[in-house]
Formats: sequence, C-alpha cells, structure tokens
Amino acid sequence: MDERGALIVLNLIKGLGPVRIRALVESFGSAEAVLEAPASRLRAVPGIASSLASAVAAWRESEYKKEFELIERWGLSVVSWRDPEYPPQLAEIFDPPVLLYVRGAFRPSDRWAVALVGSRRASSYGERTACRLARELAQRGVTVVSGLARGVDVQAHLGALAGGGRTIAVLGSGLGNIYPPEHRGLAKRIASAGAVISEFPVRAVPESGNFPRRNRVISGLSLGVVVVEAGSRSGALITARLAMEQGRSVMAVPGRVDASGAEGTTGLLRDGARLVATADDILGEFEYLEAKPAAAAAPAVELSPEEAAVLRALQEEDAGVEALMEKTGLTSPDISAILLNLELRRLVRRLPGRLYGRT
Repeated sequence: MDERGALIVLNLIKGLGPVRIRALVESFGSAEAVLEAPASRLRAVPGIASSLASAVAAWRESEYKKEFELIERWGLSVVSWRDPEYPPQLAEIFDPPVLLYVRGAFRPSDRWAVALVGSRRASSYGERTACRLARELAQRGVTVVSGLARGVDVQAHLGALAGGGRTIAVLGSGLGNIYPPEHRGLAKRIASAGAVISEFPVRAVPESGNFPRRNRVISGLSLGVVVVEAGSRSGALITARLAMEQGRSVMAVPGRVDASGAEGTTGLLRDGARLVATADDILGEFEYLEAKPAAAAAPAVELSPEEAAVLRALQEEDAGVEALMEKTGLTSPDISAILLNLELRRLVRRLPGRLYGRT
C-alpha cells in the first residue's frame, strides 16, 4: 500500500481525526509506517488512547478495499495535506484535513476565494442577495466557496455559475452521499466549473457533528467569510467564529432590524464585522494585500510566471481579457483572477470598455 492509501485507511478509523493522524505520521515518519507499528508503540504517541492504538494496529486491508473501489468508480481524486495541489490557505489553519476527496479540481486562482454562507431557511431577500453577490464576485475572478446547503449556500453556488466563474462546495457528508439529495445535479455542475470536496469517506452520512468540521474547511479555503443572512442560532455563525479564529476576514450583509433571520448578522455587524452590500465592498476588505509603495523601501514585488506574463502583455498596450488570453495562452478564469490580484496590488488599473492597463 502506498502513502496515499495508508492515509485513506487512517482517515477511515473512527476517532482519529486530522490532529491525531498528523501526530502519528509525524511521529513515525509516514502513514505506511503507522500502519505497520504495533499497538504498544502507537500508545506512546501523545493523544493516542489504548483503544485507538488497538484499532489502528488491527486494521485489515480487506476491510478497506470497498473505499478504494468507490474512489475509482466515482472518478474521484484524493489530495493529501502533503500534496502540492493541497489548497495553501487551508493548510495554514490549526487542524486542516489530512485528506480531501475531490470531484473536479483545484486551481491556483482559487487562492482568491471568498465564502458566502447563511441560513438554510433564508428569506427571498437573503437568497437574492447571495446569488447577486456570488455572481458579482465570480465575474471579478473570485472563487465562491459555500456548503451546498439549502437557502443561502445553494444560491451562492448558482450565482457563481451564472457569473461564469468558479465555485467550491464543501460537504458534511461523503461525495457518494450528496446532501441534501436534491442538490446532486447541482453538485455535478459545480464539479465541472470548480470542485465538490469532502474530508469524509465516500459513503459517509451527513451526521450533525460533521458540519462544524465542514465549516472550518469553508472558512479555511477563503480569504474571508460573508454571512448573508443568519438568525441568532444559525450554523453560519459557527463559520464566522471559525474564520475569526483562523485570522480570516468576517463580513455581513445588513438585514431588517425587526427580522429574526437577521439577528445573527446584526450581531456580527455590532461586533465589528465589515458591512457589505456589493462585491466591491467585499474586495475592499482585502486592500491590505496590495504592494507597498517604493517609498516605503519594501522588497521587490514577487510575481508568479503567469502574473509576469500578463504584465508584459499590458506593457505593450491596454487590453481586455480575450486579448490577454491570446497573448499569454492562459484561460479566462485564470486571467480574471490574475487581473484582480494585480488590481488589488495597484499594479494594473481598470479602464473603460472592460480594458486593463499598467499603473
């Protein structure tokens, strides 16, 4: 069994979780070595109780064969926290998943991601606002992250798709057990324009304890979290709290002060969350990412090869997305994400006629 397969086995063992799995792997050097270790040595690792050590030591390959068959049958990819394609922002949180089951694919442009979350019992105002904000963000090259739930989440995904952009759905169940079931068709659409992901085994059911774990991934993938509409007990507030703990921006959409469905967002705004009504309000939260002026004696601005190619193309003349695609060979979503990044860093400026030019 290779390292990825060994991690899949460890991820299937009840009670381990990402923190303990990582402790075991770091202690023994690899997931394969963990599975080969006797219970007596496993118990020596802090946090590994005798029952867990016995469960790990007693694993049998035949018991886990079904999981590998399902991964192949569903055409899923499995990304470990040590793989280069693992989302870098997610890797920064305290307890990132050791594995992500993925239908679709991550892209480098997903580093520009914003989460839109809110009530499952959203009002028509909340649903319209989520859809509009997601569409505006997608049109600006931002990846929209949400949880595929009813209400605000589903409208966030639909808005991103309508804007022709990327969206990532994070599940609290396995990818072979889409929840809610009426969103299976939407999940397929999302996978073709982004990714549907889960840290849970393929056939995992949507247990209540899975959703707080799911929420930390939603915020962990994102630069910031926008709570569109939420009551005082909404799970979206858990995502907002996790975002604050992870050092991510928290934003909220104002609602009617006499509406119970807006009590959560009103509280967030009272506590200092940024008030947003448009995509520009959201993007304005990230102006701190811009390059410092030369007068501040800051280090030279570091550019990726793709960003450098776009700037070289704009050095010749002002251009739109289609012209930049021809000059650089990059895709439209990647060009849009790069332009957003460069615009926030004050390296390019937006011009009339949907053109961009060097500053």
